[in-house]
Amino acid sequence: MSFSPPTPPLPTAWEECLQRGWTHLDILLVTGDCYVDHPSFGVALIGRLLESHGYNVAILSQPRFDTTFDFQAFPSPRLFCGITAGNLDSIVANYSSNGKVRDTDAFCPDGNPWRGKIRSRTERRRPDRASIVYTSLARSAYPNVPIVLGGIEASLRRFVHYDYQQEKLRCSILTDAKADLLVYGMGEKAVVEVAERCARNQPLSAIPGTCQRLTDRELQNFFPELAIQDSQKLLVLSSWDEINEKSRLFLDAELALDQHARGRSPRIVLQRQQTHWVLQQPAPKPLNSEELDALYSLPYTRRPHPADGQIPAYRMIRDSVTIVRGCSGNCSFCAITRHQGPSIVSRSRESIHSECEQIAQAHDFGGTITDLGGPTANLYGTSCAIGSCKKHDCLYPKICPNLRIDEKVFIDLLDEISLIKGVRHLFVSSGLRMEILLQTPHLLKKILRSHTPGSLKIAPEHTDDELLCLMHKEPHDLLRRFIKKCREIGGKLGKKIELTPYAILSHPGSTPKHAEKLTRDMQNLGLQVRKFQDFTPTPGTLSTAMFVTGLRPDNKKPLVVAKKQSERRKERQVMEENFHRQNAGNKDFKQRKKR
Repeated sequence: MSFSPPTPPLPTAWEECLQRGWTHLDILLVTGDCYVDHPSFGVALIGRLLESHGYNVAILSQPRFDTTFDFQAFPSPRLFCGITAGNLDSIVANYSSNGKVRDTDAFCPDGNPWRGKIRSRTERRRPDRASIVYTSLARSAYPNVPIVLGGIEASLRRFVHYDYQQEKLRCSILTDAKADLLVYGMGEKAVVEVAERCARNQPLSAIPGTCQRLTDRELQNFFPELAIQDSQKLLVLSSWDEINEKSRLFLDAELALDQHARGRSPRIVLQRQQTHWVLQQPAPKPLNSEELDALYSLPYTRRPHPADGQIPAYRMIRDSVTIVRGCSGNCSFCAITRHQGPSIVSRSRESIHSECEQIAQAHDFGGTITDLGGPTANLYGTSCAIGSCKKHDCLYPKICPNLRIDEKVFIDLLDEISLIKGVRHLFVSSGLRMEILLQTPHLLKKILRSHTPGSLKIAPEHTDDELLCLMHKEPHDLLRRFIKKCREIGGKLGKKIELTPYAILSHPGSTPKHAEKLTRDMQNLGLQVRKFQDFTPTPGTLSTAMFVTGLRPDNKKPLVVAKKQSERRKERQVMEENFHRQNAGNKDFKQRKKR
């Protein structure tokens, strides 16, 4: 496989479209991020895919949301207007886990989320619940054009969900926004089908990987001979009214959705909102390796649009390469499985090699490929001995015996990329599962010796086994065994192995005593927890359902939940005080603290 010479970025203004000789616009994609023509940015990936199918595609990035002016600067799209909040949920982008307004946004020019100076409060570049706001503006600007929602925000808010900034449950974003269709998940197959349907003037119904908004009458027409309670063909979730009357039903709905997503069930999902129904079609088959290769071979410039300047998120990923999609880890606090799916799809070595060569040939390449990764980098090359299963829970409570792990395929990939001319350093900086690394000692040794950028990032999340069970993570003994193995390897290499553990505080079930145990356990292991954060109850996770209901997902028994900032602050103080004590004699730390 070889990459074509880069073409110009997709146009971001009608003047750019006219310069290309266009007389019409097929599809307008609206995003809450700056436009970066790099496959790590969803709008670029979808835009280039649609372009490869022959459509005239333009990008409207971070439009003003107090007027339709930016929308009306484009003519009405011939096929549809696609809406995404960006690479992050807009509430996650705009607010910390404790509801504090963020002063930076890595997807904005120079990291400034304001159109004026920081804290000027003139106007944010990305509105709260951006998908709803942009849909309203698009509807006003283009009254007769289908509006299609997509991206992480729409995908994870497609059913009744919790909004931590408002501290309340909300209806589906599809019914709140009143869009025509919602594409959930990664969406490549669905969005191409939407474009083809629009081009043929066909209805946008029954497309795999999409959700529709239906009235009672439309639902009856959809199922003329099928009872809504037919559990063999339908999964009917508790309604908005039922969940508001009895909050524990929210946990039941999230558990049902989790099982449905992991099992890739062919059933249609229904949920009554306030005045409408949301109907979810089954997910399409995930892209295979060849299709994923083709997606990443599209002619991205791998640069921000020239009009946008410096984008911090771009600097972080500019020389990184996605090698795998999907995750079967199913951590309770993580929405990757709900969005990307549980199936692991790996790109071919040829495709990865071609992309790395393109990076190395760039005039400003510094010699370091910063990451060969994905949701879980060392799931690359894994497969299932029995093809697949309904559970799709390959790593918990222990590695499934049917999970085929081939460390040689990853080792060979690292060796091959390291030999590319101009590549001096090659790192694996994405998430790495410790239990798999223990099963692949040669790969672990290679990563520690040659492919770790300073320290190896690991995510034990906690050391308390009860909390780890709630998080759907392995017991603390895994971390002990992993550190022992790393130090054994370090001794043989004559190298001190630096580990950077990540932890989550205030997860449902956690108290300050758990934070104290975490600090003691890490001290006993000779580690410092420099990287920790309060649990964020984002939409689409089981941990958020625990946070809302105060119930365990396994037996529905009550859980302690730290919802007030004062309660969360106590756990942070335990960690911070411990960190200060450990570094009290460190001159560098004292100087940093003084500054």
